[in-house]
Amino acid sequence: MRFTLRRALAVGAMLTVAGVVTPAVAAYSQDDPRSCNDLMSADTPAYVVCHWLAKPEEALGVAMFWLSDDGASLKEATPSEGNFIDCSAPGSSCPALEGDDTVGDENSPAPEGAEDGGTPECEAGQQCSVDGNEIGGDGTPSRPEPGSAAAPSTSPAKTAATQSFATTEQEIAAAAQTPAGQAVVAAKATGIRVWLDTELADDWKAGATQFAAAVKRVGALAARPEVAGIRFTSQLGYNTTFKTDEEITAFVTAASAALRQAAPGKRLGVHTVVPELACGADEACKTEMRKRYPLVVPERVETLLSAGRADQISLDTGLLYGGYETWKIDAEKAHRNQWIQVRARSWDVLAQVAAEETGLVGQVTPEQVATRASTPVMDGAAQQVNLWTRVQNAQGTVNRLTAWDDLKKLNPIKRRLAAVYNPTTPEVDVTTDLKKISEVFSQVYLTTA
Repeated sequence: MRFTLRRALAVGAMLTVAGVVTPAVAAYSQDDPRSCNDLMSADTPAYVVCHWLAKPEEALGVAMFWLSDDGASLKEATPSEGNFIDCSAPGSSCPALEGDDTVGDENSPAPEGAEDGGTPECEAGQQCSVDGNEIGGDGTPSRPEPGSAAAPSTSPAKTAATQSFATTEQEIAAAAQTPAGQAVVAAKATGIRVWLDTELADDWKAGATQFAAAVKRVGALAARPEVAGIRFTSQLGYNTTFKTDEEITAFVTAASAALRQAAPGKRLGVHTVVPELACGADEACKTEMRKRYPLVVPERVETLLSAGRADQISLDTGLLYGGYETWKIDAEKAHRNQWIQVRARSWDVLAQVAAEETGLVGQVTPEQVATRASTPVMDGAAQQVNLWTRVQNAQGTVNRLTAWDDLKKLNPIKRRLAAVYNPTTPEVDVTTDLKKISEVFSQVYLTTA
C-alpha cells in the first residue's frame, strides 16, 4: 500500500462529514469550534446547521495514522468482538416471540403452517384470506358472487402480476429494426449511454393486454447492452393521469415488477415535480403547494423511493422559473431551496437523483447555462442533470437547445450531463444529432412511444 498525500486527503475527505440538522437538534452556538456554518452561503435557510464530525486537520491525522508505515495499523486491525449470544449454547437464554415458544422472525407475514399449505385459524365471526380466497370463521373458503362488491378485482395491477413479460429473440430482433431501435444502435456508435424514455401510465390504465404489450415492446428495445435504463413515466402525480395515491402506488408497483422481468438488470427511473420543495421555509407557500398538488408532497414521493420501485428519480425544475412570485421567491431562490431540501432529505440514499432542466432551450446567457446545468451537481444534491434539446409549448412553438459552446465548457461534469432527445423529430438526422450530443453529454434519454 503506497502512501501518497492525495490518498490521505481522499480518505480525509470521506471522514470529514458535515451534518445537516435542525436547530432543535443542534445545540451548537456560533462560537462552537466544531461549527462549519461559515462554509455555507449567506442565504442558506436558518434551519440548516453545519457541524464538523471531523475537522479537515483531524481527518488528515486519522488518515495518516491508518496509512503510515505502509498501512501497518490498518493491517493489524481486527473486527470488534461485539456482544453476541449463541442461543444454542448451554445456559443461554434467548427471548421468544410473544405468543410463541420458539425463536422466530417477528416480521414474518404468514401464520404458522401457512408456508406448508396450512390454513390460518379464524375466530368465529371473522374472515381472513389465503391466496386471495376469503376464509370464514368456520375455516371454509368464501367466494363472493361475480359482480358483487366483494368480488375479486381484475385491475391491471393484479392481472399483470400473473403475466409473463419476458421477451423472445424474435421480438428483440424486430425491435432493433424500428426507428427507436436504430437510434439505440446509432447512439452506441458514439459511445454514449442510453436510457429509454417512455410513458406506461396510459397503457396501464387501459388494461392488462395493452399494458403487457407496451412493457414487452420496451423490454425488447432495452435488451441491447448499451441501454442502461428505462424511465417509464413522467410528471408522476403532478399531471391528471392519476387521481389517488393508491392508484400511483399500484401503477409504479406493477410497472416496476413488469419491467424488472422484461428487462432484467436495467435501471428504472421516474420523472416528477415536487412543488413544495422550492418553498424553502415559507409555511404559507408549502401549505398552498400541498393543497394544489396533494399527490406529490415530499413524504409520498419518498415513500415510493423507499419501496425500491425506482432506481432513479428526475425532479423537474420547470416550476422554479415563475411559480412562486406570490411569496416573493424568485427563480434563483426557488432553485436553491429545492436542492437544499433534496440534499437535507438524503434522497440520494434511496435512489439516484437527477435534475430535469427544460429552461435552457432558446436564447440563454452563459451564466444561466453554468448555473442551471451545474448547480444541482456542484451543491451535492443531484448526481445528474438532464437537459432537454427541444421543447414545444402549447401553442406549437418549438425552442431548441442553442448553448452548445457554453455546455462544452462544462466538460469536467460531462459524465453527469444527459440529453433528452426525441429521434422522431431530428434536427438533421438521428446519426448526426447523436454525434453532436455526444460532444457535450455522456448519456441520452431517447423518447420512445
